[in-house]
Amino acid sequence: MIIGIVAVSFSSIFIKWSAAPASVQGMYRLLFTSLLMLPFARPYSGAAFALRKKDWFMLGLSGTMLALHFLLWMGSLKYTSVASSTMIMALEPVFIMLGAYFLYKERTALSALLGMAIAIGGVLFIGWGDVGVSADNLKGDLLSIGGTAAVAVHMLIGQKLVVRMPSYLYSLIVFLSAVIVFAVYNFFMGVPFFNYPARDWGIFVLLAVVPTVFGHILFNWLLQYVSATTVSMNILGEPVGASILAYLLLGEQLSALQWAGGVLVMFGLAVYLYGGRKKAAKASATLQNVS
Repeated sequence: MIIGIVAVSFSSIFIKWSAAPASVQGMYRLLFTSLLMLPFARPYSGAAFALRKKDWFMLGLSGTMLALHFLLWMGSLKYTSVASSTMIMALEPVFIMLGAYFLYKERTALSALLGMAIAIGGVLFIGWGDVGVSADNLKGDLLSIGGTAAVAVHMLIGQKLVVRMPSYLYSLIVFLSAVIVFAVYNFFMGVPFFNYPARDWGIFVLLAVVPTVFGHILFNWLLQYVSATTVSMNILGEPVGASILAYLLLGEQLSALQWAGGVLVMFGLAVYLYGGRKKAAKASATLQNVS
């Protein structure tokens, strides 16, 4: 878990270090990750042939949402600080909860709703603090909110698909779908595919290996040994780790309002995750009593 949190915390730093467009960084990050995954995909070929047309459509939609997430969130780092962007990104569970309520009518504990309200209040503090810095910072905050909404849709689609197919196969197909979306976007927007210095190519590889393989894929592997709630606590660790790294490696400073907003976001998310854990434990106990 610690290795995973440190790994994903480096994602924002690598993005800041590269001068390449966000759409190019996202495309090569997922392309190189897919190439690393392909040699281990053969055992899942049978499951791939068994997919229905509807499954392929939903996989493509999930990949599109993932590409949109990277486009908006990586783009936000061109305008605002690492701390502000990652603290807003930490609202992903809240967006997922809202989506699950409207799409699947899933109920949420009152304590989780309270945590959501506190976290949203923290985002407003961050935005207000960024207004005092520059209009560009606020633009970056809005892009990060859009990226968070997109990844929430991506996760909600995945929640329904992984019950019918191996998670490894799901990840690989979605990554490749997102690469195609990025390639089409870059082609029509006239974004160069290859004209980048060696430093940027090195960063593309680092984005694939460090935050993706040793971060997100490692978290998926951890689900075999610890609960999903425990793994989801990395949501709280990434903004803290990224902010520390941004201070040490990029010299970024935060205003008092931004710090206050960040503390509110982290506290709100802790309340939200605690409420979700209590609800899950209660549901488990009810099932055991029935059986």
